[in-house]
Amino acid sequence: MKILGLIWLEDIVEKLWRKHHVRQSEVEEIFENDPYFRYVEKGDRPGEDLYSAMSQTGGGRYLIVFFVYKKNRWALIVSTRKMEPEERKIYEKR
Repeated sequence: MKILGLIWLEDIVEKLWRKHHVRQSEVEEIFENDPYFRYVEKGDRPGEDLYSAMSQTGGGRYLIVFFVYKKNRWALIVSTRKMEPEERKIYEKR
């Protein structure tokens, strides 16, 4: 999967910090660190589905980022959080 850039909504950036203690720069690191992409579900708009990206930040945190893959190959960030143990096992086996 090729991601050309990230789309940020201000309320999502605030939620990531308030609820999950994840900085915007950490999400950017996930996309720079050869993430493992997985299809999550069909989107509301044709050709714009929900995916996840799993990777490790430079600081060593294992995060999963949920995003809508737009037709122009940009990722609209929806949420992110620390990986659950089962997700980390999937990521490490890839």
